[in-house]
Amino acid sequence: MMKWLRDLEKMAVYKVLFRVSVEKDFAVIPKRDLKKILQRIRTLTDEPRPLGCEKLTGQDRVRVRYGRYRIVYSIQDRELTVWVVKVGRRKDIYR
Repeated sequence: MMKWLRDLEKMAVYKVLFRVSVEKDFAVIPKRDLKKILQRIRTLTDEPRPLGCEKLTGQDRVRVRYGRYRIVYSIQDRELTVWVVKVGRRKDIYR
């Protein structure tokens, strides 16, 4: 078997989980934006620390941007999980 194929098989796939409160966050986001936000969240399964993500100061959380929206999540590398904690507009997300 080719080395790159073996390396590809070893790559971890993270499971994305949502806090219950995220459902309320989704309720106020327009459907067209919500679809794209969910696509962005889906990409976290392959790369939980994508280019442009930032660790939040004083917290074990990371955020990625999608337009004027922010997706705040935490990463558990041992369990291979990504917990989406909050999704919202920039002006509301850090309150």
